[in-house]
Amino acid sequence: MTAIKVENLVKSYLTYKRGSGFSETVKSFFKREKVVVNAVDGISFDIEKGSICGILGPNGAGKSTTIKMLCGALFPTSGSIDVLGYSPARDRAKYVRKIGAVFGQKSQLIWDIPPIDSFAMNKAIYGISDEDYKSRLDEMTELFDVGEVIHKPTRVLSLGERMKCEFIMAMLHRPEIVFLDEPTIGLDVIAKNKIREVVGEMNRSGTTFILTTHDLEDVEQLADSVIIINHGKKVFDDSLTSLRTVLGSKKIVDISLTKPFDGDEINGAKIIGRENEFDISLEVDTSEMPIAEFLRTLTGYAEFRDISVKELPMDMIITKIYSE
Repeated sequence: MTAIKVENLVKSYLTYKRGSGFSETVKSFFKREKVVVNAVDGISFDIEKGSICGILGPNGAGKSTTIKMLCGALFPTSGSIDVLGYSPARDRAKYVRKIGAVFGQKSQLIWDIPPIDSFAMNKAIYGISDEDYKSRLDEMTELFDVGEVIHKPTRVLSLGERMKCEFIMAMLHRPEIVFLDEPTIGLDVIAKNKIREVVGEMNRSGTTFILTTHDLEDVEQLADSVIIINHGKKVFDDSLTSLRTVLGSKKIVDISLTKPFDGDEINGAKIIGRENEFDISLEVDTSEMPIAEFLRTLTGYAEFRDISVKELPMDMIITKIYSE
């Protein structure tokens, strides 16, 4: 079942161009050259209910503008958005009861009061019953292990503690779709893993998540599908498995040699990294030589102490798509 359907979405902004220097500045008071900028330029995609979709792109690509339109915070210039049967901007009053949002760089919590008081405010705004509120709050505080934290003023909380409380704030009314914009930015490894764990658990219970992030580990661990936007246009829309095949069927093999080696390839595999004269990384094209065959014949070309095989790094794949 489709939860989000976007067709030919466009968001344009009108800005003005002027030259530098005093004379150009004076001229701009009387005549300015108009420039139309398409932050989002005719993108279309579907997102299935109960999935986790990552929306990726470099800074300025248009992904945050897309998320704001999906949330109903911005009106599209043209095109259509259907989320659970609602038009986000037009049906905003009803629609916001169906969604939640966590923005890593913007807080919903009130700075000078404890999170528990901010939660109570959301309870009143969304008309959550006492029974549902207590049940949901107990469930979420146990998941995030913040039973004591929620009673401290927000301003004294660590970043990790505050982000956990931001999640609780967004999830109290049991939204069907949750938008996550850089939810793990600046967090330590423990806090990141906890948030990923809870997102995975909530998704298994049926919640749909839309994730925008520059942390590709979030995408690798959570996302089922990926949409990549660059210069306002969609450049990739498929599963995470398909994304890995963008650069072909390749593996990275890290080996520690017993003797120094200064060549460019071993057993037909190109050397793509060299930590020192003993420890090197190879790129193996498995469409030309299956990885099992490569490993069997490797000992005839070089002696090694240790070896590991892994997938191509996600950042290498994403960089390739961005550059093209």
